[in-house]
Amino acid sequence: MKTIIIIPARYASSRYLGKPLVDLNLPNGEKKSLIELTWRTAGKVKNIHDIFIATDDTRIASSARAFGAKVIMTSSQCRNGTERCAEAVDNAKLDADLIINFQGDAPLTPPWFVESLIQAMEKDDKLSMATPVVRLDRLTYGHFLEDRKKGLVGGTTSVFGVDNYALYFSKEVIPFVDIEKLSIDADIPVFHHVGVYAYRPNALSSYVEWPIGKLEKLEGLEQLRFLENNQLVKCVVVSARGRVFWELNNPDDVERIEKVIGDAL
Repeated sequence: MKTIIIIPARYASSRYLGKPLVDLNLPNGEKKSLIELTWRTAGKVKNIHDIFIATDDTRIASSARAFGAKVIMTSSQCRNGTERCAEAVDNAKLDADLIINFQGDAPLTPPWFVESLIQAMEKDDKLSMATPVVRLDRLTYGHFLEDRKKGLVGGTTSVFGVDNYALYFSKEVIPFVDIEKLSIDADIPVFHHVGVYAYRPNALSSYVEWPIGKLEKLEGLEQLRFLENNQLVKCVVVSARGRVFWELNNPDDVERIEKVIGDAL
């Protein structure tokens, strides 16, 4: 399949203004912006035809072009990354069998997460959308709980049925776990939703025609629009293979990512 990656990026993040252009310290002493690190990570995914950064902000566009990225300008009316991807496809008249929405705040995303999505879509031509989930280890589970205690909105969790189709996504930590009743070597039964999506073009074109639903509005999660319109969302379980995965959601996450970014470079 002809597969392209689109990295949606906006300056006016409600939780972290100017987030794509935040500089992170690298192990070699260099500093690079979040959007450049994410673009470089996306470039490690195998069998990708092209990569674009989609933005409505000239500062992000200028920065992206300076480090060699292809940019598609979109309007400021896009309410989330999926809408921005759909508009980018339309504006640039992109021709692809599969579009990957690679979140601009996730430079720790291992390339095999995306490759697993592509494989899932290749195996099932009826599948219109897929997204990866990774089981939390105790350290990352602790980060989730720590953020919620601070009143911070951190990562997203997912619950899914035996067929791996999503039942729900939430910024709360679901399902509830009585950690005291788990043995020290037991798996944590909570899955971190990785903010990467694989869509077929018809899924994107349908998405922008649907209104924002109550759940999407409450949670602020774009993928809930699919569930609210009775669309199947395949959760592809992936393994972090010992790597730490975390998005840059809040200023507190900068230090967390800087501690482990060397593994992703």
